Amino acid sequence: MNGFSSASDDLVADLHTHTTVSDGTLSIEEVPAAARDAGLSWVAVTDHDRVHPGIDTPVVERDGVRIIRGIELRVDAGFERLDLLGYAVEPTEALRAEIDRLQRDRRERGARILERVEDRLGIELDVEPRPGLGRPHIARAIDASPAPYDYAAAFDELIGDDGPCFVAREVTSLADGVDLLSEACAIVGLAHPFRYANVALALDVARDLDAVERWYPYGRSVDDAAVDRVAREADLLRTGGSDAHERTFGAAGLTEAAFEPIRERLPTPVER
Repeated sequence: MNGFSSASDDLVADLHTHTTVSDGTLSIEEVPAAARDAGLSWVAVTDHDRVHPGIDTPVVERDGVRIIRGIELRVDAGFERLDLLGYAVEPTEALRAEIDRLQRDRRERGARILERVEDRLGIELDVEPRPGLGRPHIARAIDASPAPYDYAAAFDELIGDDGPCFVAREVTSLADGVDLLSEACAIVGLAHPFRYANVALALDVARDLDAVERWYPYGRSVDDAAVDRVAREADLLRTGGSDAHERTFGAAGLTEAAFEPIRERLPTPVER
């Protein structure tokens, strides 16, 4: 067991990152430089409930870095909400329609959270409801406002799942999410299994996918052997990534040897 999941110090791929089209701080134009600074050759952009509009092919090569068009899709498994990672996305009409629905819900939900926060604090935040809006955007705005809350306190005391300003999202069902991503992606996997309340049930879901996220910066003790056992028994690929929301690529990921089975499933990069 260990508290920090990384394939090793010699990483070539980070398969879990976010940009400004969801709740990250980097634009797509900044991704290649951030990847090179981290010593990476491959990065998957996996924005929440959204395929990045600035990536026009499943795998693109830009400035010497291969960028995989991905998605992180929140699904309702009944016992808990889970996150699925899809790689080398070729969006179908069905997936586009679901993404549009989810982004409308994000915009409407964001407006309701903003209204609750502003009413409670008696301030006006510098945030507009829009597609891709998430709670991190609102927490950053609270932190930058005159209100006596930093980013962490904004979640802990206002907009966290049990907070007075929280509003739930209408997410995709597990069955629909798996079907949508399986039709559109080269690989579908379960993200960060040890972030869920019921790890065993989450790993059981992974058994019916293509992959499970094995290397991830949890910051706490996790049972890596359990992930390896499920991957072995269900013949799953093992992915890894930093879940970077800032310029922190490579906090976790894959060595060349660990990435090779995944690379074999990906289409050839197109240089843009």
